[in-house]
Amino acid sequence: MILTNNYQSSIMQCTKREIEIIELISFEYTSDEIAKKLFISPSTVDTHRRRIFKKLNVKNSAGLVRRSFDLGILPRSNNSLKEKRG
Repeated sequence: MILTNNYQSSIMQCTKREIEIIELISFEYTSDEIAKKLFISPSTVDTHRRRIFKKLNVKNSAGLVRRSFDLGILPRSNNSLKEKRG
C-alpha cells in the first residue's frame, strides 16, 4: 500500500495512548475492559475511539484493525505484540 500524505500525517498524529487502545481493540477488548486496564473511564476510551476512527478515516473496529495493519501501526504478526488477551 502506498501511503498518501494524509495517512502519513494520521499515523504521526496518533498518540501513544491511542496506539495502546488500537492494540487492545485488536485483541477484542471492550471499552470497559480497556478502561479498567488503562485506569481511565469508559467514556474516555470512547472519546479516544472516536478520535482514532476520525484520524484513520474508518467506521468501525474491523476497519480500524485493517487500516492499522495496512499503515504499520500494528505488526503483521500478533506474536510481536507484548500484550495478549488472556
